[in-house]
Amino acid sequence: MVVIAFFVLMAMFYFPTSKIEKAILLTVIFTILILELINSVFERFLDFLRPQKDERVRKIKDLMSAIVLTASLGSIIIGLIIFLPYFKIFQ
Repeated sequence: MVVIAFFVLMAMFYFPTSKIEKAILLTVIFTILILELINSVFERFLDFLRPQKDERVRKIKDLMSAIVLTASLGSIIIGLIIFLPYFKIFQ
């Protein structure tokens, strides 16, 4: 996630994005990174509470991962909306 965020930041300053677009991109980047950190905390906390295999813990972990995945897919769509107009092949 950090590597992708780095490339988005580079593209953000390479292309003539507006202040609003930069704010949206930064918000999306930080949202994904924060969700990923929250997911990691939940996974470690659940492993601490239930070190043995537990189906309920697996379901919670899957749901947390689904939250991050959904947000990531949304961020891809936002990135495409912002960056596609800068590529001549898509105009």
